[in-house]
Amino acid sequence: MERYDVVIVGGGPAGGSAAIFLAKAGLNVLVCDSGQSITKKAWIENHYGTGGPITGPELIEQGKKQAIMHGAQWKEAQITDIRRDAEHDALLVQTEAGETYETRQVILTTGLWTDLAEKIGLKVVPGREPRIKSIIEVDKDGRTGVPGIWAAGTVAGVSVHTIITSGDGARVAINLLSELKGERHVDHDLLGQDGKKVS
Repeated sequence: MERYDVVIVGGGPAGGSAAIFLAKAGLNVLVCDSGQSITKKAWIENHYGTGGPITGPELIEQGKKQAIMHGAQWKEAQITDIRRDAEHDALLVQTEAGETYETRQVILTTGLWTDLAEKIGLKVVPGREPRIKSIIEVDKDGRTGVPGIWAAGTVAGVSVHTIITSGDGARVAINLLSELKGERHVDHDLLGQDGKKVS
């Protein structure tokens, strides 16, 4: 069985952004992407740093490449179940194809879909955004009511705009990292006078 520090369910802007921060911090990260992100249907003109209009598929691909560059693994997979393995103090994440991944932390970034959350017993409440039927109830840091399971992005109640879901994925990743480290995680690289990253 493959083991990861964090499994992210969903590869849209929230999941990709979380993967970038977690992998860059040295964690062994797996993103399981079902290909259902609503961003795949988006034409985006209001996402900071893209240099102009960009399609949703292009934005997702950029995030995927950046996460992989930092060491994340990315698999096309539909997650059908998450259950606790009390004996090993782990979460077991199961795919539709029958693969199982062991992890200590999961971040759900499933966009419009709460069916997995409901199946595994997370509290789901009415959505606050237009056309968002339901969301996962989370605390201010992104934790669900089940230890080790977090949620970010639209499924956690933030606006569907890609810049906001991206930021929420990063925010939840930083909160998860801070909890693991026992102190606030900060990730700031510096630019040297030579125009290159300071080591």
